[in-house]
Amino acid sequence: MNTLFDKIWDAHVVQNVEDGPTQLYIDRLYAHEVTSPQAFDTLRDKGIKVFRPDHVVAMPDHNTPSDQQERIDDPVGRKQVETLAKNCAEFGIKHFAMGTKDNGIIHVVGPEKGLSLPGMTIVCGDSHTSTHGAVGALAMGIGTSEVAQVLASETILQSKPKSMRINIEGELKPGVTAKDVALYIMAQMTTSGATGYVVEYAGSTIRNMSMEGRLTLSNLSIEMGSRAGIIAPDETTFAYLKGREYAPKGAEWDKAVEYWKTLKSEDNAVFDKEVTYRAEDIAPRITYGTNPGAGIAIDGTVPTYDSVSAEEKAQLEAQLSYMQFEPGQKLEGTPVDYCFLGACTNGRIEDFRAFASIVKGKKKADSVVAWLVPGSWLVRQQIIDEGIDKILEEAGFELRLPSCSSCLAMNPDKVPAGKLSISTSNRNFVGRQGPGARTVLASPLTVAASAITGKITDPRKFI
Repeated sequence: MNTLFDKIWDAHVVQNVEDGPTQLYIDRLYAHEVTSPQAFDTLRDKGIKVFRPDHVVAMPDHNTPSDQQERIDDPVGRKQVETLAKNCAEFGIKHFAMGTKDNGIIHVVGPEKGLSLPGMTIVCGDSHTSTHGAVGALAMGIGTSEVAQVLASETILQSKPKSMRINIEGELKPGVTAKDVALYIMAQMTTSGATGYVVEYAGSTIRNMSMEGRLTLSNLSIEMGSRAGIIAPDETTFAYLKGREYAPKGAEWDKAVEYWKTLKSEDNAVFDKEVTYRAEDIAPRITYGTNPGAGIAIDGTVPTYDSVSAEEKAQLEAQLSYMQFEPGQKLEGTPVDYCFLGACTNGRIEDFRAFASIVKGKKKADSVVAWLVPGSWLVRQQIIDEGIDKILEEAGFELRLPSCSSCLAMNPDKVPAGKLSISTSNRNFVGRQGPGARTVLASPLTVAASAITGKITDPRKFI
């Protein structure tokens, strides 16, 4: 019997190429300023129009400043943003411009506007497109040449990945979030453990997880090598999407929900691989290395050289050298220089509520530079409407403007060389937050606790 992934894939097959890939129909293409220019140039060079411009949505996010949005000082970033606007105007594509109420990080805006819906196939020239799988869509990052394919034909050539189900069962302990679940899974699976698979997340823990939590979990699917992450839509999904700007309305909504309810793996569906983890085994997590899978429980210790294989030892040595950590070191209590709340991983309203729950009535450590960056203008307005901005301000924090910000060093929010940042973003690669910057990945609760104390801090001490 079919898995959820099979159902969506099969419903979108245009044709199977003999001894080759599948031509797959795409419902939604998202485009941002970094990976789309060459794709539009391809169409222009070939004299091709965008086949279905109403299926494409574009917005700048990577280069967008978070301190002001009147200008972009970096000439390369400015050119990318201006080029996106020109391409959208020329090809008739919906464009959410920088500084407008519709703008934000593309993987935050898509679901919150109801542009990403269950059963869809969704692509974008960005690896974290997997985020949209949280609503029950098959969402995949693609390359620039593939973006051109979709613009021209609304289809893509893909070999069908294998299927994997990751079950999380039980109730999460206080202080443990979806981000911790994702970091735990990556540590267990390794950053290549799901390569070649589409992963479905299932189990009681997932069913009880909020929509924002599911978006965080799906966002990080790519970090263990998977092609996509997907979660079966349910009443939580429907409640989140109902009334969203681009979601179906009235009778169309009722019809859509009836279909969406069929989007689940059959009871006897067979996966190519299946694993199960227990929620009670998961503690707040932090990373110690330079990939998201190099993580430990916050009260744990960095691995020692004799605890890994000879092949892994060289990698561990390189990671610890860059991060300036020692084997066997306990990281809790290590001073931090920067704290970042945001990114398409943790830039949603629930993340700001969580952060505020820790810092309320306290004060930011003077030694810490903190960047609190909502993932969209809608999230920013929610923060203001709920009075969260006042809590943050009284604690010594500044609420910034929507942007990818310090997730990656493509805008002014760069961490200086050698400085240690504790971040809610998705990657801790060498130089990811700035040349020579050191990054520890963590949840909004852990980042909040660390911003108050000025050192890596277990959030359970404040709960």
